[in-house]
Amino acid sequence: MSEIDETTVRRIARLARLKITDSEAVSLKGELNTILKWVEQLGEVGTKGVEPMTRVVSMALRQREDRITDGEIAAEIVKNAPMTEDNFFVVPKIVE
Repeated sequence: MSEIDETTVRRIARLARLKITDSEAVSLKGELNTILKWVEQLGEVGTKGVEPMTRVVSMALRQREDRITDGEIAAEIVKNAPMTEDNFFVVPKIVE
């Protein structure tokens, strides 16, 4: 792995639209190189035969029946709205 130099740090900062000083560039160079070394170590971990997972403990999500439990009350829902039209909320236009 090649190390990140200050020129690359400045380029990354520019692409991220960050303004950094010379001392910050030196500090970030060290931090980024440390992070990349750590990521490189992760690449050495053997993961062959390991199933991908989203959490450490296996668990199933509880599921419920998909059914409508309270419909046909549109008038009740919008009765306290400041502006409505045909049982829909009316909001001011913000994009032109």
